[in-house]
Formats: sequence, C-alpha cells, structure tokens
Amino acid sequence: MSAAIGTGDRKTLLDHPPGLWIITSTELWDRISFHGMQALLTLYMVDYLLLPGHIEGIGGFAQYRAALEWITGPLSVQALAAQTFGIYVGLVYFTPMVGGAIGDRLIGRRAGVIAGALLMTAGHFCMAFDVTFLLALLLLFLGAGLLRGNLAPQVTTLYAEGDRRQSDAFQLFFVGINLGAFIAPLATGTLAVVYGWHFGFGFAGIGMLIGLVIYLAGQHLLPSDTRRAAAVARGRLTTGEWRRLGALSLLFVIAICFWVAQSQIWNVYNLWVRDHVDLTFGTFKVPVPWLQSLDGVAPILVMPIFLTLWKWQAARGTEPDDLTKVAIGALIFGAGTALLAVAPWVSGTGRASIFWSIAFHLTSNAGWLYFAPTMEALFASRAPPSLRGTLLGANLASVFFASLISGRLGGLYEQLSAVSFWLLHAAIVAGGGLAVLALKRPLKYLLAQPVN
Repeated sequence: MSAAIGTGDRKTLLDHPPGLWIITSTELWDRISFHGMQALLTLYMVDYLLLPGHIEGIGGFAQYRAALEWITGPLSVQALAAQTFGIYVGLVYFTPMVGGAIGDRLIGRRAGVIAGALLMTAGHFCMAFDVTFLLALLLLFLGAGLLRGNLAPQVTTLYAEGDRRQSDAFQLFFVGINLGAFIAPLATGTLAVVYGWHFGFGFAGIGMLIGLVIYLAGQHLLPSDTRRAAAVARGRLTTGEWRRLGALSLLFVIAICFWVAQSQIWNVYNLWVRDHVDLTFGTFKVPVPWLQSLDGVAPILVMPIFLTLWKWQAARGTEPDDLTKVAIGALIFGAGTALLAVAPWVSGTGRASIFWSIAFHLTSNAGWLYFAPTMEALFASRAPPSLRGTLLGANLASVFFASLISGRLGGLYEQLSAVSFWLLHAAIVAGGGLAVLALKRPLKYLLAQPVN
C-alpha cells in the first residue's frame, strides 16, 4: 500500500492523519446509536411495547411471534423481549460481514457508510411508532451492517503498508466505540425516564445524523474508493492471499474464545453483581447497571498508559508484535475474569467489596486494549485488499457466534458455583491466548505472505 493512499503529505494530529479523527467521530455516533438502543430496548419492550394495548398495534408482530415460538415454544413477555433483543444484537454483529462485501464488490466504502447511516437514522425514527417497530429493527441492523462493514476498513487505508501506527490507530478508533458506550446509556436512559421512551430513541437518531454530517464534511480527508474497481477486477486470490486467509480463520476461532467471556459480562455479570457484590455506600445503593458504564470509560482511562508504553518499547525495539499483543490481551482478560471467581471467597462474607468489580473492569479492559483493537488491525492489514471489508465484518461476526455460546453457558450460572462459573470463562479466554502463543510461528509466517 503506497503512502499516497494514506494522505501522508497532509498535516497530522497526534502523529495520525486527520482522516482518522473523521472516521473515529463517525464511529462515536454509531456507538451512541447502538448502545442507546442496547440500554433501552429490553426495558422498553417489557415495560411498554409488548403489553396489552400496544403489542396489538405492532405491524407483523403476530406473525413474527408465531414463527419464533414455533422454534422456542411459548414465550412470556420477558422471554419474548429477551429473544428479540438477542436476535437484534446478533444481527448487528453479523451483518457487517455482508455489508463489507457489498462495499468491497459493489458500491464502495463511502457509499456503504452513507447508506448505512441513513438506514440507521430512519430506523431510530421508526422506533417512535408502535406499528413500525419491526421495520425499525430491520433498518437498524441492515444499516449497521453497511456502516460498520465499510467504516473500519478505511482506517488502514490512511497508512502505508507496515506503518506501526496502524495498530495504534485502531486503539484510537476504539476510543470512539468506548466513549459512545459510556455516553449512550446515560443520555438515552435519562431522556427515556424524564421525557419518555421515544425521546431516548430520537436522540440516538439525531446522533446518527450528526455522525453522517461529520463523515460527509470530512470526505476530502479520506482515501478515495478508486482501488475498489481494481480489486474487483483482479479476480482470483493469490496463493499468498489464501495463506493469509487461513491464518485469519484460525484467529477468528481465537476471537470467539475472547468474546465468549466478554459477552458473559454483558449478560450474567449483572446477576453476579446483584448476588455477590456489596453495592452500598452509607445509605446509597449503587444501581447494578452503573457498573457496566465502567466498560465504556475504563479503556479511555488506561489507553494513554499503554500507547505510551508501546511507543517507548518501539523506540527500543522491544514492542510486542501484534500476535503477542493478542495473546497478552487474552491472558490479562482471563486473569480479570478469575478475579470474579475469587472475590466473594476472599471477602469471607459472601459479598465482595465493589472495589473488586472496579478492579475487574480495569484489568479486563487492559486485556481488551491489547486484544480487540489489535485483532481488528490484523484483519484490516492482513486481509486481501479485495476482501478487507468482508473480513473486518467477519471479525465482528466472531462476537455473534460468541454470544450464542455464552448464552448457552449462561444457563450454567444456576447450576455451578460462582467460582466454577467464572473460572470456566477465564479458562476459555486464557486458553485462546495460549493457543496464539503455541501457533505464533506458523501464524506469523502465513500472515507475512505477499499478496501478489
């Protein structure tokens, strides 16, 4: 990849091309959209939409429910809401693989991002009406597929092949993800409580429009889509590209191991906090969901430390390579998950101090910083150029498969002790890290294969 692709002759901000900040700002609003929905959707369905007087007005819902219950059996309102939420979130993480392929092969990445943002905006505004609820979810996950499948691949095109800043760029890109995850539940949740559900959803829609305006305004700072036509015309993959695909397929399995543990933090962790953590400060009891906001802010707090460390190591030739970072991240996350297993036991009272949860979030997010952005950078920089968007979507799809696995494992929470439950998850994610170390040499060889 030539330096010209990366707009190397333009001024930089924090040693990165200004286009990175356009992409990151757009992603911030995408995540405010998604995490705003994530914070409200299940409560909205259970407390309002699926109750008598409203559920009858949802277009096509009777048919949707009948099809779902044909597979699952009869569902209560709460179970129906949980199943619907799971389908929505799963498809949000699965469709970027398709959206990336559409951008790679058909319409280009810019058009994919713009179309995705417009679909998501329309979806949020459809949430304002009971009748268009299912249409809203359809528009949202289709839009997310196009936007996410084509936005992240543009990060790597800002840099020349082999530029070590690519990995750091994805760290900064993930700042937008985490900042959105922190802001969204606070903003949409407050609006929903004070003004009503639809104001919360409306804020997410306006936010997505803001993200689109930022993206359009910064078009001159982004690489063009001219390489897409050349990539499509190139046809068959080379031997080197097939070898890279083989290595990325192995890393995809490793990613599933990591996200199984992380997905459980979105799921059963809240029940564990409810059952095993002392949330009282004097007369004040911390709401359980507040601890989830730490997953949004913790990476932002610890990221400067690790970026500085890696830059210092790079200057001395001791910075870990990307595969080693992935392994370190999985092992650190495993150690953080193990903290959940031992916390109540160490406390001796059955209820751990809230500071154990804070320690978990700081530790696990240090592991997340090593793992998630680096894995995304690997898929972006080592994917065959003609499949870059597709494979970045596949990287996201690992969360989809992991969520299915963690959902099944979540049923063990009532059967196992908390110690055994979390040690199981610690072993899964740490095992992925050990597998990377064991396979590092062949993986490194395959990923280094020339694409021509």
